[in-house]
Amino acid sequence: MSLSNIFDIASSGMTAETTRISASAQNMTNANVVVGNPAQAYQPKYPIFEAIQEEANRWMGDKTSPGVKVRGTYLSEAPPTMRYEPNNPVADGNGYVYAPNISAVEEMANMISASKSYQIDVNIFNMAKQLIQRTLQIGQ
Repeated sequence: MSLSNIFDIASSGMTAETTRISASAQNMTNANVVVGNPAQAYQPKYPIFEAIQEEANRWMGDKTSPGVKVRGTYLSEAPPTMRYEPNNPVADGNGYVYAPNISAVEEMANMISASKSYQIDVNIFNMAKQLIQRTLQIGQ
């Protein structure tokens, strides 16, 4: 593995964690949005990651760098929560509103985890950069 692969891996991890933080932020933003029809309720989104390994790429002849790839987005199938709010202007005929089934605690934990993972990737990136700089200074 070359040093450039370390940069590829760390940067792909940062990209993946940025996607994860953005998805959690979007989920938190829409957590309290209520609608009068359960089919129109916001569905929480979660990214799907895929590990890309250098050995597999060589075997398959692919030129993709090793690291993490955001494969897609998973929409939660959890049913929306139903609340009785007859005075709400968006309530259905029976007085119910529907909100997405999002746990603020779980989303915050996910954001903290993604933030820590991002910081680890930044540290790896900086360590590799320092290693290259020190290697270049050996002959001086």
